[in-house]
Amino acid sequence: MKIAIIGAGICGLYLAWKLAEKREAVTIFEKKDSIGKEACSGLFSERVLDFIPQSQKLVQNRINSALIHFPKKTIKLNFKTSFFVMSHFELDNLVAELARAAGAEIKLNHYETGSDRVSFDRVIGCDGAYSAVRKSLGLPDPFFRLGILGFIPKADNSNYVETWPVAPRQGPGGGFIWKIPRGETTEYGIIAQSKEAPKLFENFLEKNNIKIEKRVSAAIPQGFSIPKHSSTTLCGDAAGLTKPWSGGGVVWGLLAAEILLKTFPDFLKYQKMMKKYFRPKIIFSKTATGLVYLLGFRAPWLLPKSIKIENDFLR
Repeated sequence: MKIAIIGAGICGLYLAWKLAEKREAVTIFEKKDSIGKEACSGLFSERVLDFIPQSQKLVQNRINSALIHFPKKTIKLNFKTSFFVMSHFELDNLVAELARAAGAEIKLNHYETGSDRVSFDRVIGCDGAYSAVRKSLGLPDPFFRLGILGFIPKADNSNYVETWPVAPRQGPGGGFIWKIPRGETTEYGIIAQSKEAPKLFENFLEKNNIKIEKRVSAAIPQGFSIPKHSSTTLCGDAAGLTKPWSGGGVVWGLLAAEILLKTFPDFLKYQKMMKKYFRPKIIFSKTATGLVYLLGFRAPWLLPKSIKIENDFLR
């Protein structure tokens, strides 16, 4: 089949790789002139190796726990599944090489229009938070938060991350500031409501006398939506598929890609399986996150000092 994938992010590249291995005729349309996402903390659970075992060579550090600093109490999260620190940019380019080697064609500097899709049997929108494919299908935009990050040239090989929650004011959830030890460097960042994130981040950095370098930012969608359409569908950020508590989307996106591959070329079956698999997880995690924020800011004594969790699925 002739397949158009709109967007050369991790989900689009992974789908292109696996579909090309099945001898499908795959073309990726990417509007940028290069491949690789930079506005991402690159903190992925070790499950990433289940999908892309070649990414083992990209691991910069291993994370086993997180400290959540509420104003009056610090909670330690011990992860059942460890996290790897990687460069998202390098991960994208690794999978791009695998996709090309399998026979997929990647067209850079290509601003996709609806007319590009006419000659294809299937179209998969993997074009990120502001998906043009999602808009063309008449689906509503998700809720957006803003992610900002930067680095300081300080080596840190600690096996834990630190976070400072931001109290929610409106919309689904608040956010948090983070510190991630990346081995040779240290990363600081924030995810919060778009209007508040820049000021909150600046205040934190100034208060702690931190001067970051190479600052980047990106919109983080939250609002799961898969079209009921036989020839066009969405995957990853284009479908608003990010974890409600962290904004992370890589492992969830790769899980969605696997569901698409198992049901391909039946996009209606893909839509049903996606709703069945992800909706309960999203509802549960939103509820759990809201409860933790509520207790953390208003009744911290009710929270335990240490919790062991499965951070890909919050259980």
